[in-house]
Amino acid sequence: MSKKPSKGGAPSLDMTPMVDLAFLLVTFFMLTASFRMAEPVTVDPPSSIGQITLPDNHIMVSVDEKGRGFFGISNAAAKMAALREMSKKYNVNFTEEQVKKFSGLPSFGVDIKDLPRYIDASENERTGFQPQKGVPLDSLNNQLRDWISFGGAEAVKIYNEAKTKAQEANQELKAEKPRYAIKCDGKTKYIVVKDIVEVFTDLKIYQFNLITSLEANPNEAN
Repeated sequence: MSKKPSKGGAPSLDMTPMVDLAFLLVTFFMLTASFRMAEPVTVDPPSSIGQITLPDNHIMVSVDEKGRGFFGISNAAAKMAALREMSKKYNVNFTEEQVKKFSGLPSFGVDIKDLPRYIDASENERTGFQPQKGVPLDSLNNQLRDWISFGGAEAVKIYNEAKTKAQEANQELKAEKPRYAIKCDGKTKYIVVKDIVEVFTDLKIYQFNLITSLEANPNEAN
């Protein structure tokens, strides 16, 4: 008994809605994405086999091979609050636009009196910014200590506020506790690292991460 041929043709699939959705997603990510600014200096840390990762919420001091110190805070709100505190202490004024722009800088290595000009500079100009001798770190003008003190206090304050709100709402805390870190170039002189460690201990900060690049574990070699 022969089968009757199907009257309908091959089924068709309209891909127009999928293409429209794809373009909508691409447009959404292009409009909402924020591009991270480049670091003002390249730091090549020594290698180790440690695999502990640094949390997103951190306060970091980077030191290049010339011994210049650069300071950065990952939390934008804490960064802006720290700038306002430094502005009051050192009597250097910043506009609200500069404060907002400062929140997007990954780190900086200039004296606070030069910071307004550094903030207003373009990303390319910051790479060759002069004078960029690092954040002052000496007994008469220890700005790095104040940045760590103000920045850390503001980051902890924001974390505690988020923790309290989560407890009151009986929700899980998604924010991470802020951590301190030092990232030094492999060619940095030990005395510079020692001075920075002394700043941390002077502020009663006894736990901090030393950032290294990951190398192969010899015990795992075949």
